Amino acid sequence: MTPDWLDIGRLDEIPVRGARTVPVAGGEEIAVFRTGDNRVFALVNRCPHKKGPLSQGIVHGHSVACPLHNWNIALATGEAQGEDKGCTPTVPVRIISGRVLIGRAAALAAA
Repeated sequence: MTPDWLDIGRLDEIPVRGARTVPVAGGEEIAVFRTGDNRVFALVNRCPHKKGPLSQGIVHGHSVACPLHNWNIALATGEAQGEDKGCTPTVPVRIISGRVLIGRAAALAAA
């Protein structure tokens, strides 16, 4: 691991088709999602529509539904799907030896 990556815990600590959050000092919380096929994505924990907490949404495929107004957000790009418009910032993720790492610079830039 290099200083460019933050170790946020074990993969098995993130529920399948669920999320956990990572606080960022002085900034926005990061939501880390695990899909049914064990892919992991990270986004700033706010919907581009009304700032709903995406970590509390339902993960389906490689998208998450915002719990406030059901906007579907692509986990890979942060883009709203369908007719909805807007984007949530993404954060790079790596899995190394069962540990989840997020990009330090991107996480801090979200602050």
